[in-house]
Amino acid sequence: MHLRHASFLFLAFTVVACSAPTPPPTDQPPEPQADPQAAAQHARDTQLRDAIQRPIDKAKGVEDTTLKAADEQKQQIEDQGG
Repeated sequence: MHLRHASFLFLAFTVVACSAPTPPPTDQPPEPQADPQAAAQHARDTQLRDAIQRPIDKAKGVEDTTLKAADEQKQQIEDQGG
């Protein structure tokens, strides 16, 4: 008899755990929460992103210049008959 009760409780808990949660009420949207710490964190994140992106942008500019110079050099070699 004890095993039957344990099995029933296990089955009941399994059914409850697998049921979908009740959705929140949708009559009013949640109020936005302005958090000064979040704003400060966003500013730090932006500074970090900019610090990482700056050398990448600089490298892209140098890459364009290098490719242009290589094309000019190839053209000069071809013009000389090479």
